Amino acid sequence: QVQLQESGGGLVQAGGSLRLSCVVSRSIFNYDAMGWYRQAPGRQRELVARTPRGFSTDYADSVKGRFTISRDSAKRTVYLQMNSLKPEDTAVYYCAADMNGYTYWGQGTQVTVSS
Repeated sequence: QVQLQESGGGLVQAGGSLRLSCVVSRSIFNYDAMGWYRQAPGRQRELVARTPRGFSTDYADSVKGRFTISRDSAKRTVYLQMNSLKPEDTAVYYCAADMNGYTYWGQGTQVTVSS
């Protein structure tokens, strides 16, 4: 069974930083892609950053230059470093893992950026 557990969300002032973590239940090498998505109230879930195995990382235009996705295979953890946060970054952030055509999701972690 694939399980993903996010952590690291919270309340931060505009201009601040947060690092989200996602621990996965299997080796990262088992997954076709790992990524972070977010969903703000009243809006659809959207891609933040995604790193497919063997391909370059994709970032949403709104976070390019501010957010960085990375992973530590030994710790089975995927990170999202978020810098220069803006109030419009406020959302629930979800970790996602693609494997064999299916996407697994974590439960989400709330990020709130105050102005």
